[in-house]
Amino acid sequence: MRLDWGRRPAALPWPTGMYAAGCGEGAFTLQSVAQPMCPIASTATKCGNCGPGYSTPLEAMKGPREEIVYLPCIYRNTGTEAPDYLATVDVDPKSPQYCQVIHRLPMPNLKDELHHSGWNTCSSCFGDSSKSRTKLVLPSLISSRIYVVDVSSEPRAPKLHKVIEPKDIHAKCGLAFLHTSHCLASGEVMISSLGDLKGNGKGGFVLLDGETFEVKGTWERPGGAAPLGYDFWYQPRHNVMISTEWAAPNVLRDGFNPADVEAGLYGSHLYVWDWQRHEIVQTLSLKDGLIPLEIRFLHNPDAAQGFVGCALSSTIQRFYKNEGGTWSVEKVIQVPPKKVKGWLLPEMPGLITDILLSLDDRFLYFSNWLHGDLRQYDVSDPQRPRLTGQLFLGGSIVKGGPVQVLEDQELKSQPEPLVVKGKRVAGGPQMIQLSLDGKRLYVTTSLYSAWDKQFYPDLIREGSVMLQVDVDTVKGGLKLNPNFLVDFGKEPLGPALAHELRYPGGDCSSDIWI
Repeated sequence: MRLDWGRRPAALPWPTGMYAAGCGEGAFTLQSVAQPMCPIASTATKCGNCGPGYSTPLEAMKGPREEIVYLPCIYRNTGTEAPDYLATVDVDPKSPQYCQVIHRLPMPNLKDELHHSGWNTCSSCFGDSSKSRTKLVLPSLISSRIYVVDVSSEPRAPKLHKVIEPKDIHAKCGLAFLHTSHCLASGEVMISSLGDLKGNGKGGFVLLDGETFEVKGTWERPGGAAPLGYDFWYQPRHNVMISTEWAAPNVLRDGFNPADVEAGLYGSHLYVWDWQRHEIVQTLSLKDGLIPLEIRFLHNPDAAQGFVGCALSSTIQRFYKNEGGTWSVEKVIQVPPKKVKGWLLPEMPGLITDILLSLDDRFLYFSNWLHGDLRQYDVSDPQRPRLTGQLFLGGSIVKGGPVQVLEDQELKSQPEPLVVKGKRVAGGPQMIQLSLDGKRLYVTTSLYSAWDKQFYPDLIREGSVMLQVDVDTVKGGLKLNPNFLVDFGKEPLGPALAHELRYPGGDCSSDIWI
């Protein structure tokens, strides 16, 4: 697959200003940024009566070190007839249970395909002392159920709080195949969809009450869903939300077919929404932007720009606001494909499947799931990212595997297979999560069970792993921690596929500042 990597016009500088946490969506006018309607302390430590999270991203960087991590583990497509479950992993080096799964919460149904998760409330409600981060929200990608998990009663042993059945979502929203969950400043929870009940594309948003978790309806206006959906991020100071797209569930559900790319069935657009009017105001076509998945605004709530990872094109695109108030996009990073033999196609893309921004907006991280490398870029100048760290953690092009690299614009030789604590790692780096202080990256290796089965059969047999990477936050750089391994191939019911990671107190992909 050869793509024409075009150029984009030079970007505009972005505004800077003070951070502030608001108390509700009504705190901002359509024309300009108004002051929050509730008093905000300058820091979390000075606030005696604050809501969840932190007052600013920089304050969050001063938060406590992570001690446990929650992540969903999937059995769909593995051959094991067991429900998906939420694993709790001990990541405290001082703990005798370090690197161990200390609790497993099975869901009451089979083949849900748990995927991503979010919170009942987060730093967007920092100014509301009545809010508390107590529930983890887990939408199911395939079954469309939503599980609400109580993580506050016993953080090391979460318990199921509520199950929202698909029929309730279908009846009130007409949506299915649920993905990203974000908490809103209004106290509500918003979840993106990939499709409708029949598996056709439909990029809408389910709105839940953040206290009762009743389905309230759709966030978007009736008939106003995007053609396709996946991820989203909002930035209220600019009255904007931007959403991405993967493909219709019927296209991607059972695996990847290159013919579907040729037929134009995979996404290549960003949708710009008016945050207050809940409607699409602009559609951005991405040149060199096939399958835009994870999207991140800069954490600075004044920032009018961010990045999106385009999986199949293996590009990072920067989106930004123009002087006239419209939005534009430009390619700022290109991972070149490798000419190969013994693979599905004659050229192998990197397949960028997850991206993160450090809370100080200095470093961008992303994973190339097929090539097998994790990358760190200095984005102090967002228009000109600079590669500062790269680490191979498995992948499809390792030596001794079925794939022979014939031509490589980046590497002189194929990387060695990764072995950690005697375990040869199957799959490639996929979901990533950064510690609040930016000094540790956690990595898992499963993308989505049907695609895992297609691209990495060993992952199904061996199970996924969780790794930890040390980060140089001064000069940049990545180094694998050789003493950290969580092997989900040794789970009691059989090898499992672990996915997205969450810290109990929030993290750089769950919390949004307003």
